[in-house]
Amino acid sequence: MPGSNLMNKVFGFLGIESEDEEEDIENEDVVQEEEEEEEERKLFGRKNKVVNMPQANQIKMVISQPTTFEQSEEICQYLKERKSCIVNLEYVNKDVARRIVDFISGGVYALNGHIQKISNSIFLIAPANYDIANEMGREEVKSKLSVSWLK
Repeated sequence: MPGSNLMNKVFGFLGIESEDEEEDIENEDVVQEEEEEEEERKLFGRKNKVVNMPQANQIKMVISQPTTFEQSEEICQYLKERKSCIVNLEYVNKDVARRIVDFISGGVYALNGHIQKISNSIFLIAPANYDIANEMGREEVKSKLSVSWLK
């Protein structure tokens, strides 16, 4: 229509948008939103706007009950892999248990880890990124434990 073209020019000069231009702008916005959604689908593989947050690595705790000195190397390997380990030495003879604790203590020291005595024959070994909080004082722990070579 020739009259509507003239009216569009007059409205444009005055800064007033006609209904046709408003519809065109709305259509452009819809098209732009659809394009953005398509980009999101390509990036995230989803239609909705909810995106799963990546979860932190799971922390692993290993419970080890060595029966020979040779298994102490495996415990230190867990420490190298940043896994904490509970070591139960209840079923090991006293001399072998002492050697195991000495070996593991060296690994803990070399890797800046932590070792905590839980009971007479149970130890908690943790890598450097762990912090072990103990509610009992060191002297209190020593007095409650009866195995002389572990003190």
